[in-house]
Amino acid sequence: MATDTVLQANKILEFLAIIILSGVVFSKISGIVKLPDVVLYIIAGIIIGPQVLNLVNIDTYPIGNQLILTFGAAYILYDGGREIDLKVLNKVKLSVIVLSTLGVLVSMFITGYFAFKILHIQWIYALLLGAVIASTDPSVLVPLFKNMNINDRLKQTIIAESAFNDAAGAIATFAILGIITAGTFSLSDSIFELFKTSLGGIAVGLILGLLASKAISDSGTKVGVFQEHPSEIALGAVIGAYVISNYFGFSGFIAVFVVGMICGNKKILNMCIPEQFLETHLRFKEVMTIIMRMMIFILLGTHVDFGILFSNIGSTLLIVAILIFVARPISVLVSVTWDRTAKWSMREIIYLMWVRETGVIPAALAGMLVAMNLPNAEIISAVTFAAIFITLTFQASTSKLLAKALKLEADVLSE
Repeated sequence: MATDTVLQANKILEFLAIIILSGVVFSKISGIVKLPDVVLYIIAGIIIGPQVLNLVNIDTYPIGNQLILTFGAAYILYDGGREIDLKVLNKVKLSVIVLSTLGVLVSMFITGYFAFKILHIQWIYALLLGAVIASTDPSVLVPLFKNMNINDRLKQTIIAESAFNDAAGAIATFAILGIITAGTFSLSDSIFELFKTSLGGIAVGLILGLLASKAISDSGTKVGVFQEHPSEIALGAVIGAYVISNYFGFSGFIAVFVVGMICGNKKILNMCIPEQFLETHLRFKEVMTIIMRMMIFILLGTHVDFGILFSNIGSTLLIVAILIFVARPISVLVSVTWDRTAKWSMREIIYLMWVRETGVIPAALAGMLVAMNLPNAEIISAVTFAAIFITLTFQASTSKLLAKALKLEADVLSE
């Protein structure tokens, strides 16, 4: 038994070493060839994955794979929450809420309808495909917009939407699965589940975010007991928020995002970390986010199955094109028209229509369907990974250029 445990530990260490070293090498290559690093990370994953060298196979490292995807996405969401200014977010809260709910449903139905027509699969499975790829990906969008100079209102709307729409996409997916497996559907139950998942996650995030902030902050009258350990407390708060939320059936990803928002807005609550400890924490957070992002997208590359992907390549590419050029623009237009107070300009709306990178959550949902041996799961998986690769290479790499073309950079808008 002890020998087996040691062997498993060595395998996980080997797994981590291969991924990190590959990430460092391909990060350097991305700088040389001037391509987005996430594109090179996915290529690295394909090369070291079962399709080429077979150095990393999720069947061999299932626990390590799941741990990295779960914790990595959670930590990146926490980092994204820290970028949110609550005063700015308050001005666009209706847009964020509608984009994260109605926008997901509109995208799901449009994509599902065209998948039904193009792939000639049953309507319920086409709708399931639409639900799986309806949400956007914070693990791409958070780092992308941290390095872009677009105005805060637009930036924070995009980041907050990506945090909250994961819950709606996952709930829609499980609701459709319930119809497939049990043959029943309840609109009231689905709405209740959405509110429970979202509000529960927000509550857990608020509680742990406040406790973590209090523990490491100097509020003027009291000094936090753990102010020398902001990074360690942050890690504990992220993991705790995710685990507690999942235990009660809430959204762990919403919870960690809210933890990040509270920690990033401590000054509103008259709390702050002493400068010397804050600098150390920010450096740690930056490195951790880079490593997690690197590992997530390398792992996604190892998941690609070219046999399935190329068996329906024409239909797959057409559905992804519809997702990008039809479903997303319509879902944004329907969503932002509800928010009269935000006063979105046409340039901002066009930019919102373009930014909808697919990533970790859709990949996890697609992998779950394949593991269930659900009918048409392999087709759904192929379309999902095509959406991930195309939106990351095509949309993420052009987001900065489009912002410049639309004159949405903060310095331009302030002139």
